Amino acid sequence: MLQQSTSHIIMVRPDHFGFNSQTAKTNPFQHIPTTVHKSAAEIRHAAIGEFTKMVEELKQHGIEVSLLPSRLDVTTPDAVFPNNWFSSHHDGKLIIYPILTQNRRSERQIEVLLTLLQQMGVANYEVIDLTKDEENGLFLESTGSMIFDRVHKVAFAMASPRTIKKEFEKWCSLMGYEGVFIQSTEKHTKAVYHTNINMSIGSEFAIVCFEVIEDKAEREKVLNKLEGLGKEVISISFEQVYQFCGNILELSTKSGEKIIIMSETARKAFTQEQRHHLEKYGTIVSFSIPTIEEIGGGGVRCMVAEIFR
Repeated sequence: MLQQSTSHIIMVRPDHFGFNSQTAKTNPFQHIPTTVHKSAAEIRHAAIGEFTKMVEELKQHGIEVSLLPSRLDVTTPDAVFPNNWFSSHHDGKLIIYPILTQNRRSERQIEVLLTLLQQMGVANYEVIDLTKDEENGLFLESTGSMIFDRVHKVAFAMASPRTIKKEFEKWCSLMGYEGVFIQSTEKHTKAVYHTNINMSIGSEFAIVCFEVIEDKAEREKVLNKLEGLGKEVISISFEQVYQFCGNILELSTKSGEKIIIMSETARKAFTQEQRHHLEKYGTIVSFSIPTIEEIGGGGVRCMVAEIFR
Protein backbone atom coordinates (compact mmCIF):
# COMPACT_ATOMS: atom_id res chain seq x y z
CA MET A 1 0.00 0.00 0.00
CA LEU A 2 1.38 3.40 -1.01
CA GLN A 3 2.01 5.92 1.75
CA GLN A 4 2.10 9.69 1.46
CA SER A 5 4.74 10.14 4.13
CA THR A 6 7.82 8.32 5.39
CA SER A 7 9.69 7.86 8.67
CA HIS A 8 13.11 7.85 6.96
CA ILE A 9 14.86 10.97 5.70
CA ILE A 10 18.29 12.15 4.57
CA MET A 11 19.80 15.46 5.66
CA VAL A 12 23.12 17.20 4.90
CA ARG A 13 25.09 19.16 7.51
CA PRO A 14 25.63 22.81 6.46
CA ASP A 15 29.43 22.69 6.65
CA HIS A 16 29.86 25.32 3.90
CA PHE A 17 26.67 27.26 4.57
CA GLY A 18 26.55 30.88 3.46
CA PHE A 19 24.84 33.41 1.23
CA ASN A 20 24.65 32.07 -2.33
CA SER A 21 24.76 34.97 -4.79
CA GLN A 22 23.91 32.66 -7.72
CA THR A 23 20.62 31.44 -6.27
CA ALA A 24 19.74 34.87 -4.87
CA LYS A 25 18.96 36.03 -8.42
CA THR A 26 15.77 33.93 -8.36
CA ASN A 27 15.14 33.63 -4.61
CA PRO A 28 13.74 36.72 -2.84
CA PHE A 29 13.71 34.83 0.47
CA GLN A 30 17.50 35.13 0.76
CA HIS A 31 19.00 38.07 2.64
CA ILE A 32 22.55 39.33 2.89
CA PRO A 33 24.49 37.89 5.85
CA THR A 34 24.80 41.16 7.76
CA THR A 35 21.10 40.98 8.58
CA VAL A 36 21.78 38.06 10.94
CA HIS A 37 25.50 37.62 11.66
CA LYS A 38 28.64 39.60 10.98
CA SER A 39 31.11 36.99 9.71
CA ALA A 40 31.05 33.89 7.53
CA ALA A 41 32.32 31.81 10.45
CA GLU A 42 29.47 33.02 12.69
CA ILE A 43 26.96 32.21 9.98
CA ARG A 44 28.24 28.64 9.55
CA HIS A 45 28.42 28.09 13.31
CA ALA A 46 24.83 29.26 13.78
CA ALA A 47 23.54 27.18 10.85
CA ILE A 48 25.29 24.03 12.10
CA GLY A 49 23.80 24.60 15.56
CA GLU A 50 20.29 24.96 14.14
CA PHE A 51 20.76 21.88 11.96
CA THR A 52 22.15 19.72 14.79
CA LYS A 53 19.29 20.59 17.11
CA MET A 54 16.73 19.85 14.39
CA VAL A 55 18.25 16.41 13.73
CA GLU A 56 18.21 15.57 17.44
CA GLU A 57 14.59 16.63 17.82
CA LEU A 58 13.48 14.69 14.74
CA LYS A 59 15.06 11.54 16.15
CA GLN A 60 13.32 12.15 19.48
CA HIS A 61 10.02 12.21 17.60
CA GLY A 62 10.64 8.81 15.99
CA ILE A 63 12.09 9.87 12.64
CA GLU A 64 15.05 7.94 11.25
CA VAL A 65 17.59 10.53 10.07
CA SER A 66 20.57 9.51 7.92
CA LEU A 67 23.29 12.08 7.28
CA LEU A 68 24.88 12.52 3.88
CA PRO A 69 28.29 14.20 4.27
CA SER A 70 29.06 17.48 2.53
CA ARG A 71 31.63 17.35 -0.24
CA LEU A 72 35.16 18.21 0.89
CA ASP A 73 36.54 19.18 -2.51
CA VAL A 74 34.15 22.02 -3.35
CA THR A 75 32.19 24.71 -1.50
CA THR A 76 28.45 24.09 -1.52
CA PRO A 77 26.65 26.86 0.42
CA ASP A 78 23.19 25.33 -0.13
CA ALA A 79 23.99 21.65 0.49
CA VAL A 80 21.71 21.75 3.54
CA PHE A 81 18.81 21.63 1.03
CA PRO A 82 19.32 18.13 -0.50
CA ASN A 83 15.68 17.73 -1.56
CA ASN A 84 16.46 19.72 -4.71
CA TRP A 85 18.78 17.25 -6.44
CA PHE A 86 17.24 13.82 -5.86
CA SER A 87 14.02 12.06 -4.95
CA SER A 88 13.19 8.44 -4.14
CA HIS A 89 9.94 6.64 -4.88
CA HIS A 90 7.91 3.59 -3.87
CA ASP A 91 8.57 1.88 -7.21
CA GLY A 92 12.32 1.79 -6.59
CA LYS A 93 13.24 4.76 -8.78
CA LEU A 94 15.85 7.30 -7.69
CA ILE A 95 15.68 10.45 -9.81
CA ILE A 96 18.61 12.87 -10.18
CA TYR A 97 17.54 16.36 -11.29
CA PRO A 98 18.69 19.21 -13.55
CA ILE A 99 19.42 22.33 -11.47
CA LEU A 100 19.42 25.96 -12.57
CA THR A 101 22.53 27.35 -10.85
CA GLN A 102 26.04 26.08 -11.48
CA ASN A 103 27.26 25.91 -7.90
CA ARG A 104 24.21 23.96 -6.72
CA ARG A 105 24.94 21.23 -9.28
CA SER A 106 28.08 20.46 -7.26
CA GLU A 107 25.88 19.22 -4.40
CA ARG A 108 25.01 16.06 -6.33
CA GLN A 109 26.84 13.00 -4.98
CA ILE A 110 25.18 10.09 -6.69
CA GLU A 111 27.64 7.34 -5.78
CA VAL A 112 27.97 8.53 -2.19
CA LEU A 113 24.18 8.62 -1.93
CA LEU A 114 23.84 5.08 -3.31
CA THR A 115 26.45 3.84 -0.81
CA LEU A 116 24.56 5.49 2.04
CA LEU A 117 21.28 3.95 0.87
CA GLN A 118 22.91 0.51 0.80
CA GLN A 119 24.19 1.04 4.34
CA MET A 120 20.64 1.95 5.33
CA GLY A 121 19.41 -1.33 3.88
CA VAL A 122 17.77 0.33 0.89
CA ALA A 123 19.29 -1.11 -2.26
CA ASN A 124 18.54 -1.87 -5.92
CA TYR A 125 17.29 1.57 -6.90
CA GLU A 126 16.83 2.26 -10.59
CA VAL A 127 18.71 5.52 -11.11
CA ILE A 128 17.22 7.92 -13.66
CA ASP A 129 19.61 10.80 -14.35
CA LEU A 130 18.01 13.87 -15.93
CA THR A 131 20.99 16.19 -15.47
CA LYS A 132 21.92 16.31 -19.17
CA ASP A 133 18.76 18.33 -19.74
CA GLU A 134 20.56 21.28 -18.15
CA GLU A 135 22.38 21.71 -21.47
CA ASN A 136 19.04 22.61 -23.07
CA GLY A 137 17.91 24.96 -20.31
CA LEU A 138 15.44 22.45 -18.90
CA PHE A 139 15.35 22.55 -15.11
CA LEU A 140 13.31 20.70 -12.50
CA GLU A 141 14.52 20.83 -8.91
CA SER A 142 12.95 17.72 -7.42
CA THR A 143 10.60 18.22 -4.46
CA GLY A 144 11.38 21.91 -4.52
CA SER A 145 9.79 22.17 -7.96
CA MET A 146 7.10 19.52 -7.45
CA ILE A 147 4.61 18.62 -4.76
CA PHE A 148 3.36 15.02 -4.83
CA ASP A 149 0.25 13.20 -3.87
CA ARG A 150 2.16 9.92 -3.80
CA VAL A 151 -0.90 7.77 -3.16
CA HIS A 152 -2.88 8.97 -6.17
CA LYS A 153 0.25 9.72 -8.25
CA VAL A 154 -0.52 13.36 -8.96
CA ALA A 155 2.22 16.01 -9.15
CA PHE A 156 1.75 19.77 -8.85
CA ALA A 157 4.31 22.28 -10.14
CA MET A 158 4.34 26.07 -10.32
CA ALA A 159 6.17 27.67 -13.24
CA SER A 160 9.46 29.42 -12.42
CA PRO A 161 13.00 29.70 -13.81
CA ARG A 162 13.75 26.52 -11.83
CA THR A 163 10.65 24.61 -12.94
CA ILE A 164 10.24 24.26 -16.70
CA LYS A 165 6.97 22.86 -18.03
CA LYS A 166 8.58 20.62 -20.67
CA GLU A 167 10.81 18.95 -18.07
CA PHE A 168 7.88 18.53 -15.69
CA GLU A 169 5.85 16.83 -18.40
CA LYS A 170 8.80 14.54 -19.15
CA TRP A 171 9.03 13.60 -15.48
CA CYS A 172 5.30 12.84 -15.26
CA SER A 173 5.53 10.62 -18.33
CA LEU A 174 8.52 8.72 -16.88
CA MET A 175 6.87 8.24 -13.50
CA GLY A 176 3.29 7.62 -14.59
CA TYR A 177 1.97 10.66 -12.71
CA GLU A 178 -0.83 13.02 -13.64
CA GLY A 179 0.68 16.48 -13.85
CA VAL A 180 -0.95 19.73 -12.75
CA PHE A 181 1.16 22.63 -14.03
CA ILE A 182 0.36 26.03 -12.55
CA GLN A 183 1.30 29.09 -14.58
CA SER A 184 1.95 31.96 -12.19
CA THR A 185 1.83 35.55 -13.37
CA GLU A 186 4.84 37.72 -14.12
CA LYS A 187 4.21 39.61 -10.87
CA HIS A 188 4.89 36.50 -8.79
CA THR A 189 7.38 34.59 -10.97
CA LYS A 190 10.35 35.32 -8.72
CA ALA A 191 8.41 34.66 -5.52
CA VAL A 192 7.43 31.22 -6.86
CA TYR A 193 11.07 30.17 -7.15
CA HIS A 194 10.04 26.78 -5.75
CA THR A 195 6.58 25.25 -5.56
CA ASN A 196 7.23 23.99 -2.04
CA ILE A 197 7.39 27.54 -0.73
CA ASN A 198 3.75 28.01 -1.70
CA MET A 199 2.28 24.54 -1.33
CA SER A 200 2.37 21.33 0.72
CA ILE A 201 0.36 18.11 0.56
CA GLY A 202 -0.20 15.66 3.40
CA SER A 203 -2.24 12.47 3.57
CA GLU A 204 -5.46 14.39 4.22
CA PHE A 205 -4.64 18.09 3.93
CA ALA A 206 -3.13 20.57 1.49
CA ILE A 207 -1.61 24.00 2.12
CA VAL A 208 -1.83 26.43 -0.82
CA CYS A 209 -1.26 30.12 -1.40
CA PHE A 210 -3.87 31.00 -3.99
CA GLU A 211 -2.71 34.63 -4.15
CA VAL A 212 0.20 33.65 -6.39
CA ILE A 213 -2.25 32.02 -8.83
CA GLU A 214 -3.94 35.13 -10.17
CA ASP A 215 -5.89 33.45 -12.97
CA LYS A 216 -9.30 32.42 -11.65
CA ALA A 217 -9.52 29.30 -13.84
CA GLU A 218 -6.07 28.18 -12.64
CA ARG A 219 -7.10 28.66 -9.00
CA GLU A 220 -10.27 26.66 -9.49
CA LYS A 221 -8.35 23.91 -11.28
CA VAL A 222 -5.95 23.50 -8.36
CA LEU A 223 -8.67 23.71 -5.70
CA ASN A 224 -10.94 21.22 -7.48
CA LYS A 225 -8.11 18.75 -8.01
CA LEU A 226 -7.00 18.88 -4.36
CA GLU A 227 -10.54 18.51 -3.06
CA GLY A 228 -11.08 15.68 -5.53
CA LEU A 229 -8.08 13.94 -3.97
CA GLY A 230 -9.83 14.13 -0.60
CA LYS A 231 -7.71 16.91 0.91
CA GLU A 232 -8.87 19.59 3.28
CA VAL A 233 -7.48 22.70 1.62
CA ILE A 234 -6.00 25.31 3.96
CA SER A 235 -5.37 28.62 2.22
CA ILE A 236 -2.44 30.79 3.30
CA SER A 237 -1.70 34.40 2.43
CA PHE A 238 1.23 35.74 0.43
CA GLU A 239 2.51 37.29 3.66
CA GLN A 240 2.43 33.85 5.30
CA VAL A 241 4.39 32.40 2.38
CA TYR A 242 7.23 34.74 3.32
CA GLN A 243 7.05 33.28 6.83
CA PHE A 244 7.54 29.77 5.34
CA CYS A 245 4.00 28.57 6.11
CA GLY A 246 3.92 26.74 2.77
CA ASN A 247 7.26 25.06 3.45
CA ILE A 248 6.03 22.31 5.76
CA LEU A 249 6.07 18.52 5.48
CA GLU A 250 4.13 15.56 6.82
CA LEU A 251 6.26 12.69 8.12
CA SER A 252 5.31 9.38 9.76
CA THR A 253 7.04 8.25 12.92
CA LYS A 254 8.38 4.71 13.31
CA SER A 255 5.24 3.89 15.28
CA GLY A 256 3.04 5.15 12.44
CA GLU A 257 1.92 8.46 13.93
CA LYS A 258 1.83 11.56 11.74
CA ILE A 259 3.85 14.67 12.53
CA ILE A 260 3.86 17.91 10.56
CA ILE A 261 7.26 19.59 10.59
CA MET A 262 7.78 23.32 10.08
CA SER A 263 9.98 26.15 11.30
CA GLU A 264 9.20 28.14 14.41
CA THR A 265 8.78 31.12 12.08
CA ALA A 266 5.99 29.30 10.25
CA ARG A 267 4.33 28.01 13.41
CA LYS A 268 4.02 31.55 14.78
CA ALA A 269 2.71 32.88 11.46
CA PHE A 270 -0.13 30.37 11.16
CA THR A 271 -3.37 31.58 12.70
CA GLN A 272 -4.79 29.67 15.64
CA GLU A 273 -7.58 28.41 13.40
CA GLN A 274 -5.12 27.18 10.76
CA ARG A 275 -3.05 25.35 13.38
CA HIS A 276 -6.24 23.79 14.71
CA HIS A 277 -7.04 22.41 11.24
CA LEU A 278 -3.51 21.06 10.79
CA GLU A 279 -3.48 19.41 14.19
CA LYS A 280 -6.38 17.19 13.09
CA TYR A 281 -3.89 15.47 10.78
CA GLY A 282 -0.73 15.30 12.86
CA THR A 283 1.30 16.71 15.72
CA ILE A 284 2.99 19.98 14.80
CA VAL A 285 6.73 19.85 15.46
CA SER A 286 8.59 23.12 14.90
CA PHE A 287 12.28 24.00 14.75
CA SER A 288 14.11 27.29 15.19
CA ILE A 289 16.24 27.83 12.05
CA PRO A 290 16.41 31.65 11.58
CA THR A 291 19.91 31.66 10.06
CA ILE A 292 19.13 28.98 7.51
CA GLU A 293 15.83 30.63 6.58
CA GLU A 294 17.05 34.19 6.31
CA ILE A 295 20.38 33.62 4.56
CA GLY A 296 19.66 30.38 2.70
CA GLY A 297 16.12 31.33 1.72
CA GLY A 298 14.80 27.84 2.41
CA GLY A 299 12.89 26.31 5.28
CA VAL A 300 12.43 23.06 7.15
CA ARG A 301 10.89 21.16 4.24
CA CYS A 302 13.85 22.13 2.02
CA MET A 303 16.24 20.52 4.50
CA VAL A 304 14.61 17.09 4.24
CA ALA A 305 14.97 14.51 1.47
CA GLU A 306 12.44 11.72 1.98
CA ILE A 307 13.39 8.06 1.48
CA PHE A 308 10.78 5.59 0.28
CA ARG A 309 11.65 1.90 0.21
